[in-house]
Amino acid sequence: QVQLVESGGGLVQAGGSLRLSCSASGSIFSIGAMGWYRQAPGKQRELVAAVMEGGSTNYADSVKGRFTISRDSAKNTVSLQMNSLKPEDTAVYYCNADGVRTRAGSATFRYWGQGTQVTVSS
Repeated sequence: QVQLVESGGGLVQAGGSLRLSCSASGSIFSIGAMGWYRQAPGKQRELVAAVMEGGSTNYADSVKGRFTISRDSAKNTVSLQMNSLKPEDTAVYYCNADGVRTRAGSATFRYWGQGTQVTVSS
């Protein structure tokens, strides 16, 4: 089993910054991609940012230039630095690990964290 534990959410004023962190633990051989998704009330869950095993990154257009994702593959951790936060960034943020193998050549799985609330006040 693989567990993802997130930290770093909270309440911040518009224009402020927050840093989210996520640590994956358990029987992990490799992780293909790690990333962050968010879900606001009444909306579908959406990709915020992801970083691949090779280091390439992908950002939602709405956060480009404001958010930065980083990954430590040796420690199976991923972080999201969020700057210039806006009220529309308010959501529950979920850590995601995709393409997880528990041993070489095994099937791959996807895992989610429990979610952390980010609230940006205007």
